[in-house]
Amino acid sequence: MNSLHARYPFLTSSREAVRDANLDLAEVIASEGDRHPAVERGVERVRRALLDGTVRSPADGPRWGITAEVLSYPIARMLVSLLDAPGAVEKYASAEAGTAYEQFVGDFESSDDGLKSTQGTSLTLESLLSDFDLSESVTKREDDFGVAVGTYLSLVGDFSGDDWRLVSRRLSDGLVGVSQAELHELLRSAAEERIASDLPLSVPEEIEDALSEEVSELESSFTDADFSHDIDTLAPGFFPPCMQALLTDIRDGEPLAPASEFSLVSFLASIGLDADEVLALCEVRDSSRADRLRYRVERVRDERSAQFAPPSCATLDAYGDCVNKDDRCETITHPLVYYEDALDENGTVTDWRDR
Repeated sequence: MNSLHARYPFLTSSREAVRDANLDLAEVIASEGDRHPAVERGVERVRRALLDGTVRSPADGPRWGITAEVLSYPIARMLVSLLDAPGAVEKYASAEAGTAYEQFVGDFESSDDGLKSTQGTSLTLESLLSDFDLSESVTKREDDFGVAVGTYLSLVGDFSGDDWRLVSRRLSDGLVGVSQAELHELLRSAAEERIASDLPLSVPEEIEDALSEEVSELESSFTDADFSHDIDTLAPGFFPPCMQALLTDIRDGEPLAPASEFSLVSFLASIGLDADEVLALCEVRDSSRADRLRYRVERVRDERSAQFAPPSCATLDAYGDCVNKDDRCETITHPLVYYEDALDENGTVTDWRDR
């Protein structure tokens, strides 16, 4: 196992590394004494995915070894399969793919052209395309990339926005023209598809029993906040200070960290806003940012699962997004609780959409 496998545990080589290590996951999970680091990281991986939209460890969290990182991925897949949480699989796969996307874009940009063969622990565009069996479907051209029509359509199935429609694309000799950045978005979709494959898993009973404490711990994380989940009023003036600050930043065109962007979008989706309303409220005009926000909204918009999306106050504090605290902040643990309390206290409120 090496750092490549730790950063991209869904790769074929990563699965082979786990197999070649000849480690019995059941023994790792059920080991006596303290919880195995791989199990601890697996729990963190799922919690971060469902609450924070990322599987990265917090900046102030423990530093995990390569073995713990690699093994935490199959353990996380078992944990998310055992959770009684609507939408958990979809959110988990989206968070894993989104984190991988941030990492492989950085890897590609650090190489000369992104197409050299991989050596050791580096990841290149060529190696990722090969792993996803896309080498024959993607062609590097002078000014862009050509993607086979069938492959393109399969990867943009959940995308929205007119720019992704086939009629809006350059089509030549059975290839759809995409920019480098758009190809990266397609690879994120391919990663999400692989990560979600076979989920939820059929977990053996002995492993399910061994993970019962971890599953209960995760489920309790999602029920700490006591709010009704049926807020249907949009009144930005009553948003908690953290969300008002993020909304101001995005309206001013400031770049938000991925976790901060997720916090804002998931908060807005959880109070009932659809993608168009989020874009209107945030006054987003840049097309690439609009596409990204729309993608995020559609990943957390499901009414059954929105309750698991917005980060808690503790998580926002860890991100550095807990700012301008007021008296109400001292008594609540979740931004939705703040918003619901503020609306209840002020009675009749004019909805922003009715202006």
